[in-house]
Amino acid sequence: MDFLSSTFFFIVAIFILVTAHELGHFLTAKLFGMRVDKFYIGFDFFEKRFWRKKIGETEYGIGVFPLGGYVKIAGMVDESLDTTFQSSEPEPWEFRAKPVWQRLIVLAGGVSMNLILAAVIFIGITLVLGESRTSVNTPAFVEKASVFESMGIKTGDRLQMVNGKAIESWEEALDPELFIAQSLNYTILRDGKSITMTAPSNIMSKINETQSLGIRPIVAPLIDEALEKMPASTAGIKSGGLITAINGKTVADWTEVVGIISAHASKPITITWQYLEPVKGLNITPELLRSEGKTFVSTVIPNQSGKIGISLKATLVTERKKLNLAGSMVSGINQTWKMSAMTVQGFAKIFTGKEDFRKSVGGPIKIAKIASQSAEQGPVSFLYFLAMLSISLAIINILPVPALDGGQFVLNAFEGIIRREIPFEIKMRIQQIGMTLLLALFAYILINDLFNP
Repeated sequence: MDFLSSTFFFIVAIFILVTAHELGHFLTAKLFGMRVDKFYIGFDFFEKRFWRKKIGETEYGIGVFPLGGYVKIAGMVDESLDTTFQSSEPEPWEFRAKPVWQRLIVLAGGVSMNLILAAVIFIGITLVLGESRTSVNTPAFVEKASVFESMGIKTGDRLQMVNGKAIESWEEALDPELFIAQSLNYTILRDGKSITMTAPSNIMSKINETQSLGIRPIVAPLIDEALEKMPASTAGIKSGGLITAINGKTVADWTEVVGIISAHASKPITITWQYLEPVKGLNITPELLRSEGKTFVSTVIPNQSGKIGISLKATLVTERKKLNLAGSMVSGINQTWKMSAMTVQGFAKIFTGKEDFRKSVGGPIKIAKIASQSAEQGPVSFLYFLAMLSISLAIINILPVPALDGGQFVLNAFEGIIRREIPFEIKMRIQQIGMTLLLALFAYILINDLFNP
């Protein structure tokens, strides 16, 4: 089921991103009167396709191989390596017959559309939900073996400063821009004392390795409901209780509780919990329960599925700052800019050896896993993933590598500078070399995905 889920959401993500990218090339080509012979989502290698239909001069289709797509513009040397137009004079509707500035806009159309898609997603989320702000007064939950644990930060610590600057929200503390900065340190409050912890220089590689930040606001294990005739209620545990320990081991976060209970299916466990009788008008918080609640110890036997019949009560207070359309647009564009800058700097760290290439770059398998995980967390999480992937696709495509949009952009810009066309044979050879390099890189990344899941 996990495989099917990962495959489904991978195809959905690729379909959306490739459609946006190729639509950018298609629309700009049409704008300048170029003939578009094909518009395909997915590749139709060996004439394998799910669907095709010719409308006007363009054949639209969905190829069997869901690893990209393409727009075939007449008179353009592209990934199809078509040479049929070489022997004839340029026609007015061909790419090669148009002014350099128009060709450059067409080549930049895909990258631009991917950035626009990311901005639209960020703007839409901000407009509907507003900007979220979670106070740093909420203590941290730190996952075992995470990069933040290796820095010395512990569950229960309170974040105070980042790089010497006071922060008010978790969103400030975990701003993605911080992870590609030259240096990064956090000042935390523990037992009334301020302590400064320094992040490793290759923090992005470590985060990518675990596919998780490893730190977030703590979610206290406060029981919203203890279901009737289930192990918890049968053992006397009540709704509104706060779980503080299991089998004598202190627990502070809901995920710890779920993990321990799930690991003891059909095995007895002792749950220590605190409780206060409800009082009208009194807001019973985890802090109040810890300080004034009565302590109980119950023996519970989780069912065969590792469940005891309790649900979580939302205790994490996240404020949503509503923005109008103009404010949402500013926020969305700013997020797109920051994420784009972060991606560029991330690539720079990889190329200079500051980050591990194998751990920092993911192929279709890793993308499929993350797509499925983000979708499980809800539509907003999946949309954020789409926006980030769209930005990554844009940055990769703009690299000056033959066969990518960036490589084509450089070749056409060079033709504009020298005021004549580069010989067709040279352009074709450059394209062939670029395609070979890309296929080799893709194969390496795929193998890396298999051996470094």
